[in-house]
Amino acid sequence: MLIALIARDKPGAIHTRLENREAHIGYLKETGVVSQAGPILDGGDQMIGSLIILDVENLEAAEAWADGDPYAKAGLFRSVELIPWKKVI
Repeated sequence: MLIALIARDKPGAIHTRLENREAHIGYLKETGVVSQAGPILDGGDQMIGSLIILDVENLEAAEAWADGDPYAKAGLFRSVELIPWKKVI
């Protein structure tokens, strides 16, 4: 099952993002369920969130993955949405 994780950073949290970026990227690679991932940018190319496509068994697995993300543990996100997604192209 593909799940789109869309997370928006808390305002002014770029330092939290940068301090935890290496651990976050390691988590993306280690868990083996990330199909695609990258930061959401504002108009000035500043990172303000994340878009991650997870390939997991169910929504509960996506929730558990999201809870284990170092960014989430660091309190970076203002909001996180987990949305079932279907790849067309």
